[in-house]
Amino acid sequence: MTGFKPAPTRRGLVAGLLLAPLLFGGAAIAALPPHAALSSEDQADLDRIQAYLNGIKSVSGKFEQTNPDGSTSAGKIWLSRPGKMRFEYDPPVKMLIVCDGDFIEVADRSDDDIQFVAVKDTPAWLILRDGITLSGDVTVTHFERGPKIFRVTLVQNTDQSENALTMVFSEEPLALRQWTVTDPQRGSTSVALTDLEDGGVSGRCTFVLPDSQANKRNPCR
Repeated sequence: MTGFKPAPTRRGLVAGLLLAPLLFGGAAIAALPPHAALSSEDQADLDRIQAYLNGIKSVSGKFEQTNPDGSTSAGKIWLSRPGKMRFEYDPPVKMLIVCDGDFIEVADRSDDDIQFVAVKDTPAWLILRDGITLSGDVTVTHFERGPKIFRVTLVQNTDQSENALTMVFSEEPLALRQWTVTDPQRGSTSVALTDLEDGGVSGRCTFVLPDSQANKRNPCR
């Protein structure tokens, strides 16, 4: 018999997409954690990872999300850097999250709740921005080299929420496979990426905010 898994909450769903600090409030500004002690080999690998992230232009694929309460959800993902993304959740979840490069629309159709936030005010900007850096306004707090993988944990220095982001990369080929957001209460939400391929973005409508005034004037069809 398959074990029961509770339905994912909206908070849990959004947390995995690096938006939770803005949408649900953060803690007071805390002292920055210490930078990870890095060997020259570690730094060389971080430089490779930074170059890889900056090389991502347009990709599509699938994701599976595991929330702190044990619930899971899945769907399709599109990214177009800089600035744009789209997450479509599979039924029964009625969630759509779209970023047009300036704003993110979080639409929960289950209760007709819609929110708009500026992408630059969210941790999602860490992955979406043009010119990704793993230094400066970002602190790498942990770097781990495992069998055929790299695991990098970092925080944004200006993030008031005390959330940490851990990204997991395959080594050969170098590719982003998963990220995990850990909140101040030590709850973790993980998003695993599969079937990623270059391209897959068709037409302007992929990254148009469905409930924006611009789309109402010139609707996508």
